[in-house]
Formats: sequence, structure tokens, C-alpha cells
Amino acid sequence: MGEPRDQLRNAVRALAALPGVSLGGVSRLYATKPVGVLDQPDFINAVVALDVPAGPDPDTGALALLVALKGLEESIGRVTRQRWGPREVDLDLLVFGRHRINVERPDGRWLVVPHAQAQRRLFVLAPLSDLALGLRPPGWHETVGSARRRQAAAEGPDAVHVIAGRDWAAVDPGED
Repeated sequence: MGEPRDQLRNAVRALAALPGVSLGGVSRLYATKPVGVLDQPDFINAVVALDVPAGPDPDTGALALLVALKGLEESIGRVTRQRWGPREVDLDLLVFGRHRINVERPDGRWLVVPHAQAQRRLFVLAPLSDLALGLRPPGWHETVGSARRRQAAAEGPDAVHVIAGRDWAAVDPGED
């Protein structure tokens, strides 16, 4: 909802500004057909690689990052609406190093990493492959690149489009 490029650019800036976090890379910007609620505009997606403090153990580090992501969503203006419907921004934790995470979140739901649906979501796989083509996330039996090719073949040639190169998130030097 709103201006997706601006909201995603703001999200990248906010992620890079988190304490102890460094930005490792930003994918190209993609448009993909929606999943779940089909009567909505195309999804606009990107993936950001972050180097984050691990915490005392992977579960604690992943939960801390998730809490930060949800706080950023709120600060950018996300409003809770129907599941899979249009939203201002959605920040998901896809992979956390080489760790498998399955831990209860503060809200009582579960954090599962690698993200439970990532392997079947072209809107995740396309930008993730920009940053980690040969990565085989824990529990996957294929690389990110193989999963992207498989899912693109299943969804068809019009399912995903690059709409901006890797410089889409760059901050204009004249901006404050």
C-alpha cells in the first residue's frame, strides 16, 4: 500500500541503522503476482542481507532481530489487516546464518527459520537469489537458485519482473 519503493527504501535505511547491524547487500527490486489474497496489486519485494549481533545463542539472536523487524514495520506505518492482504511493509526473517530456528515468540506464535514458506514463494526466491544464489538453507534439499528456477517454471514467465536494479535503495547524497 502507499508508495512501495519509498517504504522499502525507508525500511532498508532503518535496517542499516539498527544498533550493531551492518548492511551486507540489497537485492534488485521485484514485482511478483500476489499470493494468498489474489485481488490486490503485485507484490513489490526485495531482500536485504544483514550482519547482526548473534546474541548468546541463535534462538535469542533471531528473536531479537524479529522484534526489531516488527518494531520497524510499526514505525514505517504498518497497520494490521487481513492475512496476506495489502500492507504498507512486511519484514520477514528468512534465514539466520546456518541455523534452524524453531522458538516461541513473545506473542505466543512460533518463529521458524528458514522461513517456512520461502522455498515455495517466488517473491522471496527471486530477490534472495540475487544475494545468495548458491545458498542451501538448513533443511532445504536444493539451493536458492534451484528453488527459484523450479518455482519460476511452475508459476510461468509473467510471474516475476525486475523493476529496479541494485541501486534502487541508494540514499541520495543530498538527503539528510
